[in-house]
Amino acid sequence: MIPMEKLPTQNHVSSGGVAFRRVDGRVEVALISVGSEPRWQLPKGMIDPGETVEMAALREVREEAGIDTENLGLLDTIEYWFNAGKGPQRTRVHKQVHFYLLKYASGDPADHDHEVNEARWVEINKAAEILTFDSEKEVLRQAWERINQLPQSS
Repeated sequence: MIPMEKLPTQNHVSSGGVAFRRVDGRVEVALISVGSEPRWQLPKGMIDPGETVEMAALREVREEAGIDTENLGLLDTIEYWFNAGKGPQRTRVHKQVHFYLLKYASGDPADHDHEVNEARWVEINKAAEILTFDSEKEVLRQAWERINQLPQSS
């Protein structure tokens, strides 16, 4: 077995967002379900060559959640480590994910791509209960604070 400190390291940078809309006085956010053992999470993905992190956030939300959005600014950048691969091909991955607050403009979550099991609008308090990752729950909390500071027309 290769000691952890001897594993090669890769850096991955992704971008995504908390896409929200107001409906009948409540706030809903777009969540996606992914994986063979479904987990609910915020839409996000790798940055393509030539893209900025902001461009990638809008594209990933469009692809994974089926909706177009307007960027209202950076919420947070989370970082974590994980191991990928098996045996001699194992690698340590340092992942950074930039999350933006994104206001719904148009589209339908049913129009998500093939990587996603399901995309749907979820009331923000319920979303906090069903998100899989604590780090994304914290990003959602930050989004809720920012949304509450916006004019009701936003």
